[in-house]
Amino acid sequence: MENGLNFDAVKGVFETVLAQGQELIRDNEKLDALLQSLEEKLREVPVAGTALARVPLMAAMLKSYAAKEYTDVSPKVLASIAGAFLYLIKRNDLIPDKMPLIGHLDDIAVFTLALKFIEPELNEYAAWREQREGK
Repeated sequence: MENGLNFDAVKGVFETVLAQGQELIRDNEKLDALLQSLEEKLREVPVAGTALARVPLMAAMLKSYAAKEYTDVSPKVLASIAGAFLYLIKRNDLIPDKMPLIGHLDDIAVFTLALKFIEPELNEYAAWREQREGK
């Protein structure tokens, strides 16, 4: 597909970052470094609608899991979050970020795919967090 993003390529990348994410969630030091890098990376990404608005909640879920505060989450969801974050901060994209206007499309596609996969458990985490904070 010359004039568009190849969904099969994005799916393949997602499967790769899922595996990387599974390794990452076992190492709190690497996880903290990832979250710090993610914050820096998001400063560069143009506004991309409601999907990127979920990033802080996703990061909080990873941190809560790492701190053993919230463990009612599947390993695949955790790996999906970590993998999507890794893809956002890595420099070897399907579409280089330096390309004007389209450079972040692959980042958004991988992130959106991960968000669709994790949305139910992310909503459960949000409810748990609100209950815990007494809202």
